[in-house]
Amino acid sequence: MTTVRLPLFPLNTVLFPGLVLPLNVFEERYRAMMRDLVKAIPEDSDEPRRFAVVAIRDGLEVAPAAPGMPDRTSVPERGPAAGFGEDPITSFHEVGCIADAATIRERADGSFEVLATGTSRVRLLSVDASGAYLTAELEELEEDPGDEAGALAEGVLRAFRAYQKRLAGARERSLSTGAELPDEPSVVSYLVAAAAVLDVPTKQRLLEAPDTASRLRDELKLLRSETAVIRNLPSLPAVELTRGPTSLN
Repeated sequence: MTTVRLPLFPLNTVLFPGLVLPLNVFEERYRAMMRDLVKAIPEDSDEPRRFAVVAIRDGLEVAPAAPGMPDRTSVPERGPAAGFGEDPITSFHEVGCIADAATIRERADGSFEVLATGTSRVRLLSVDASGAYLTAELEELEEDPGDEAGALAEGVLRAFRAYQKRLAGARERSLSTGAELPDEPSVVSYLVAAAAVLDVPTKQRLLEAPDTASRLRDELKLLRSETAVIRNLPSLPAVELTRGPTSLN
């Protein structure tokens, strides 16, 4: 078992390998994380600036503001585990994703603009709240292709195009117009999981799939089901449905 210890960034979203994650970092615990990453690894280095992203099961992405402080960007320092209870590990889903921060830009007010990319799945083994921010011991998970992944990927791509077309509607361009979709099964499985309009528990289930083929089978069922639902609904605001906001923190 290969393990690694990394800074931990809990979010109300699921990060998949290969997908881009924009972050607006303003809480002090995460500012400290970014300062340490920048200090440890210079921008011109080939070494990745890695941290782990886990989806929050039960807790708050942004620590509660103090009384009389409605501005969530003015949260005082409340410790690395603020919003996650006495035992933080119970607040997080077990499987997450390592992120590589290609861009970390500090603003004049001390907050950071971060652009990271998911690289590989990890299992959360333990969480340490003794420092300025959470760190975690993680087990790196290999991606097993499973059976018939290639054929399943082809079917998922067809279903995904039909889903996109239904979601976008006659007045909107298809989301895939002008862009070539991948054909490598694991990449297809992660792209579809991230792009489909699904809730966090469903996305988390896809991230945790035991192998690529299992994930693709689940996605095929989901896409067919969602496409059928959309077909029977009145005109949908496609732009709003497909817009993904930058994480608040």
